[in-house]
Amino acid sequence: MAVNVSNESRGQWGSKFGFIMAAAGSAVGLGNIWRFPYITGQNGGGAFVLVYLLCVILIGVPLLFTEMGFGRYTKKSTIGAFRDTGANPIFMGLGAIMALLVSFIVLSYYGNIAGWTIGYIFKSISGSQVPFKEFVANPMNTIPLMGLFTLITILIVRKGVSGGIEKASKILMPLLFLLILVVAIRSMSLDGAMKGVDFYLNPDFSKITGQTFLVALGQAFFSMSIGWGIMITYGSYLPKTANIVSSSVWVGLMDAGVALLAGFMIFPAVFAFGKDPAAGPTLVFQVLPDIFNNMPGGTIIGAFFFLLLMVAALTSSISMLEVPASYFMDEKKWSRSKSAWVVGALLFVVGIPSALSQGGSAFFTEMSVTVFGGTYTGFQDILDFFFGTFFIVVVALVTCVYVAWKMPIKNIVSEIDMGAPGWKAGSFASNAYVFFIRFVCPVVILIVLLNMMGIFGLFGGGG
Repeated sequence: MAVNVSNESRGQWGSKFGFIMAAAGSAVGLGNIWRFPYITGQNGGGAFVLVYLLCVILIGVPLLFTEMGFGRYTKKSTIGAFRDTGANPIFMGLGAIMALLVSFIVLSYYGNIAGWTIGYIFKSISGSQVPFKEFVANPMNTIPLMGLFTLITILIVRKGVSGGIEKASKILMPLLFLLILVVAIRSMSLDGAMKGVDFYLNPDFSKITGQTFLVALGQAFFSMSIGWGIMITYGSYLPKTANIVSSSVWVGLMDAGVALLAGFMIFPAVFAFGKDPAAGPTLVFQVLPDIFNNMPGGTIIGAFFFLLLMVAALTSSISMLEVPASYFMDEKKWSRSKSAWVVGALLFVVGIPSALSQGGSAFFTEMSVTVFGGTYTGFQDILDFFFGTFFIVVVALVTCVYVAWKMPIKNIVSEIDMGAPGWKAGSFASNAYVFFIRFVCPVVILIVLLNMMGIFGLFGGGG
């Protein structure tokens, strides 16, 4: 089906560098900083890193091609992209609408966690000893901080694609790399730090199992903004001359690069102070502040670290807000400013139960759901399983199947052709992409989904 949309008023990326910074910024979030090092430690250190990089290159990058190409081909955000190419109600519901809901719901509680990082910048500077559990259980801390973070996100998005998102990303992403390097250098200069480096990089191939591959795939997925509708939306702002192939490769490399660097920041400090490297989410807000407090110059390093987390959260939150905001701009013809403010205000209201679910309200803290053999307690954790994990994989699978089998795949191949020398239809690269997106990616995504549901017993249940 031909799609005709020359709607230049939607906005466009001003430069390739700006687009890559924005797309990589979307991919780089809090998960890269704490989750990647933690699961690396659990899954064989350096051996897991190798598996993860293979997953990024062989699965993540082709899916980025697909979503960016789909967005640029239709020049629409998620809902319009599916609708204008003739999607039936199943693809609309589980692909387009669910992608929009994933970005909106995840951002509602992501704003709460990001608010903690702002609070911890000031906590580090002031030397406050308030324990983490007490800090997050106090609604007078969490709700205003979530509001402040949401406001910063709105102010960037309302400025536009080039003037807001791109401009902010060009500053925030280099700043993020700089802050990671500063904290990593300080961390690696501690006595006993090399034990942490050895733990992180020394491959233990005996720990590589089928489950390791699934965990690596899951991490590649969640960290690369695949299945959120973000890359479709961002792709819709790309000029036809942009090289989708090289841009996608750069986004994959930068996303993996931040995750790898985070390990050099966290593990040396954790081992130098004899802490547990498998502490999971608490590593960031409980273990690391203790380490910074006992480190010469730790007050400043601690503040730098939480500023770094806030920047990582912000580069992701602006992309998540852009997805529902672009829906109102495209479909309802609202102004960008009105779309950003209305969606942002809704996000704040929807986020309040998450802010109260860490001890602020017994109702939201104690509610629990058991699904696929796992129990999730607290409003925020329940949302995180369904929208931050499960439905992302569903959307990725539906989008992949839709583009590869329902739409004529040649439309996306020819879209990727534009601006990518050496990538002509019928070339080895082009044929390899079609093979991966039609056969390899859907099967792999389906295995990840079945594993989450506890159906794929071979790999030992959900990760």
